[in-house]
Amino acid sequence: MSSEPTSTSVYIHFPWCARKCPYCDFATEPIRAEALPHEEYADAVLRELDARAADLQGRALKSIFFGGGTPSLWGPSALGRALRGITGAFDRVRDDLEVTVECNPSSLTRENVALLREAGVGRLSIGVQSLRDPHLRFLGRLHDSVRAAAALEEATQEMPRVSADLMFGMPGQTLEELGEDIARIAEAGVRHVSAYALTIEEKTMFGSLHRAGKLRVAPEERYADLFEHAERRFTDLGWTHYEVSNYAAEGEESRHNLHYWRGGAYVGLGAAAVGCLDHGPGRAERWRNDPNPQRYLTQRTLEAEVEELGPDEIIREALMLGLRTVDGMNLVATEMRAGQDPKAGREREIERAIDNGNLEQVGDWLRVPHDRWLKLDGIVRDLF
Repeated sequence: MSSEPTSTSVYIHFPWCARKCPYCDFATEPIRAEALPHEEYADAVLRELDARAADLQGRALKSIFFGGGTPSLWGPSALGRALRGITGAFDRVRDDLEVTVECNPSSLTRENVALLREAGVGRLSIGVQSLRDPHLRFLGRLHDSVRAAAALEEATQEMPRVSADLMFGMPGQTLEELGEDIARIAEAGVRHVSAYALTIEEKTMFGSLHRAGKLRVAPEERYADLFEHAERRFTDLGWTHYEVSNYAAEGEESRHNLHYWRGGAYVGLGAAAVGCLDHGPGRAERWRNDPNPQRYLTQRTLEAEVEELGPDEIIREALMLGLRTVDGMNLVATEMRAGQDPKAGREREIERAIDNGNLEQVGDWLRVPHDRWLKLDGIVRDLF
């Protein structure tokens, strides 16, 4: 009897955007709309997919996520061609396949949403960030609050599932402003929100300004207040805070991201894309593609880095990702992937964290109690 195929997700990186945001450290390049190589990039992704065909044997496709950059700049016909190639490359496709495309309000139209839906996309993730013009200007976004609200309305009218990105921690942002943004997003019919604290990354424009003392940021305690206020507002809506930065109405969790957080296998396609596939207990391979889109288009180079993961690396990643979720890390599943007990060698640290109330074990799950999520990074670091 054949074994159950391994559930595998696919991430496609679209490396271009209309303008680089000052806080963004993703591998993206600004480009003029008329210069976008729509069909050529689809060709390159399909060539890479073909080159990875052997690695897809015996795998079932669980989810597809087009991220970036701004994939909504990619022509729906070219994106759809890449999507059809991906679904056709797997031995089996899950009946509940989730296909998500990241979008920016500035490049999203109702017509575009309809074309994406016809191409096989069932979920949009819209980078709203804020519904306040002063905050949007501070963040360097191309859209204003009117366009953001219109994009949400157009998306929810055409697409069965819509998520919105929301940012907090901008200078001067009040709890009331954040709460009103959350209410307006939910009223638009959105059923999932990723709410992120503004972080200053070193290799960004904001990083340079911060080092020069020219960027005002919210104090750390303000971030905690905003985080807790957001949680209260989503709880009032009846949504679940299912991962540190993610909230969902019942049944609307991102299946693609849950697959990541639970240590699932994934294929990365496109310039700068990262993939990680298991090769039996205690063995996995992670790769990162060349981040240069021009080189990727000509396939002169594909992978810039390849890394072999052993049992300890697999366990560390399971802790780092799994403990971000409300369920936590599954000890049995992690042991099957890593080929060894994830608690081995960490007994003392785990016992101390449990005694301190920073960890709890419930059946096969090890998790961080909800009221300790603000301390999550330190709790995980102590287990390493």
